Parts: sequence; C-alpha cells; structure tokens
Amino acid sequence: MTISDRVTGGAVPPRPSAADSGLLATVRRHPLLSFFVLANAMSWLAWLPYILSQNGLGVWDYRFPDLLGTSQLLGVLPGAYLGPIGSALFVTAVADGRPGLRRWLGRMWRWRVRWHWYAIALLGVPAAMLATGFVFSGGQVHAPSMMAIAAYVPALLMQMVTTGLAEEPGWRDFALPRVQRRFGPLAGTMILGPIWAVWHMPLFLTDWGGWPEADWTHPVAFAVFCVAFNVVMTWVFNRTGESLPLATLAHVSVNNFASILWAEMFPTIDWVRAMQAMAAGAVVAAVLVVWGTRGRLGYPPLGPGTATTRF
Repeated sequence: MTISDRVTGGAVPPRPSAADSGLLATVRRHPLLSFFVLANAMSWLAWLPYILSQNGLGVWDYRFPDLLGTSQLLGVLPGAYLGPIGSALFVTAVADGRPGLRRWLGRMWRWRVRWHWYAIALLGVPAAMLATGFVFSGGQVHAPSMMAIAAYVPALLMQMVTTGLAEEPGWRDFALPRVQRRFGPLAGTMILGPIWAVWHMPLFLTDWGGWPEADWTHPVAFAVFCVAFNVVMTWVFNRTGESLPLATLAHVSVNNFASILWAEMFPTIDWVRAMQAMAAGAVVAAVLVVWGTRGRLGYPPLGPGTATTRF
C-alpha cells in the first residue's frame, strides 16, 4: 500500500469530471460574474485598435474610415456586439442550456405590451430631454431643421439594430433579471449601472468620447447618467413584463434625440455641458421612479421559497 493509499484508506479518490472543472464549470457556477468579466474583456480587446488608432491615442498610424458619416460603426460597433450580446449568448448556453436560451430569446421578442409604454419610450423620453435642455439653455430653444426631423425615425431604427441590439440582450436581458433576483431590484440596479458605465470607459480615449478635447468631467457625467438612467430602464423592463424591446426603445430614444436633435435645438449648450444636462435629467427621473415605486422599480414580490440566482 502506497502512502496515498494509506491517506485515502485504500480507496481511489474520484477524479473531477470535465463538467466540474475548467472554464465551463466556472461559468456554470458563476454565470453573472462570468458575464461581467467577459463582456468587458471582449469589448475592450476589440476596441483596442480603435483606441490606438488616429481616432484615439494616435499610437497606430491608421484612421478608421467613415461609414454613414461616422467612424464609430467600424471602430466601436464590432466590440459592442462581441461583448454584451456575445457574452450573454455564451454564458446562457453554458449555464442554462436550451431552456435558458429560450427564456433569453423570448424576452427579445416581447413586443405585446400596453400602448402607453410605447408612448413613454418613444415620446416621454424625448419630452424629458426637451425639458432638460430647456432648463439648461435658459429657455433658448431652436426649431430643428426639416432634415433632422426626416432623419429621426430612420436613425431610431438604426439605433435599435446597432446600439440596442449590441448592448441590451446582455445588460438588461441577461444581467438585470439575475441581479434583481440576487440582490433585489434597487440594489441590483445600483450594481448593474456602474458596471454598464465602466464598460464604456475605454471609449473616452477615442473620438467617441471627445478625445482629446474632453476633460475628466465628461466621463464622470456619463457615468452618473448611466447609473441614474439604468433605474428608469429597470422600471420599464419590469413594468412591461420583462420586455426587452421596450427597454431598448427607452435606451435608443436617448441616443437618437441626443445625436439628431439636441445640437440643433440647443445650440448654446456645448457637448460637455450637454452630457451634464442629460445626467442631471436622468437623476431627476431616477429619483421620481424610486420615490413613486418605493424602491421596488416595478419588480414583482418574490414568493416564499424562491431561490436566488448564482453570482
């Protein structure tokens, strides 16, 4: 009998199976943490050429070509798709299998909600931004051009399949239900918001974030906006029965108004001040939602014996 036999009493210790060890096992045990790590790491790696190019730090002697008037479609969008939606698909398949994938995909097609939620996402969000701009401009509001008005709906549809499709299947469809079950609606939202903000941070070293003119206040204001507006998006997601399309519409309505109408309607507000204005407006909206829902953010109460998700 060998020394190891004496230690184990002569029995051969079971070897860990492939399912209980390695990367896939870690993903199964910690799906939410795995998603957060992968979503950030995959996007940041994919954005590295853009950050190092002439669109960013200028280390690489190359400038990403413009497509539809912007270099961001080729420089930013591939990393955005690779990170949140790619990580959510991978982690869901590994951790939850086909049932989990069906639930994940099912929320993406939950369009049948009451009409007033479409009004909130498509009209309420721009109206709130209009009110915010009115306050910060001292009431100096200009009428937008007919070209901007004509571009508004096509640009909104484009935002749905670019920004919306890239981000929301990960942050809201995958992560939000899990953080709410694990930590509760308000605490879970306060965890998700900063992580969502941090995911964007490398882009502030590119022209996406105003590099090199922007100072430190720009990413700080953006982070405040993300944390606050995430509260509003959680409320919309919960109150629409976890409808990802409605949460996505709320998100891209902000992006679309900011990129198409804001500069024309509020020319006296520069782009740095504009981010501060949007952050302030989001904070006011978040406070109203938290106060109006008593911190529940539209989240239904859990029944007795409901299990929490794995972190």
